[in-house]
Amino acid sequence: MSYSQMAQLELLNALNNISSEAELNEFKNLVANFFAQKAQKAIDALWDEGVINEETIEQWGAEHMRTPYGYETRRP
Repeated sequence: MSYSQMAQLELLNALNNISSEAELNEFKNLVANFFAQKAQKAIDALWDEGVINEETIEQWGAEHMRTPYGYETRRP
């Protein structure tokens, strides 16, 4: 069994014990915080290694990363 499958089983077991909307919200916050901490650690590592810096972050803030849907080409 893969780690992904084991994680899915653990999540299903945890979800079986949720009995209210408040508990569901608490669970969702725990999962969100878990992944936010992982992302922050990865960003900190990139910063420490010199891969990103303040200029990189400023460039990211100025980027427009919208998905082009071709709306303009389909207009009559």
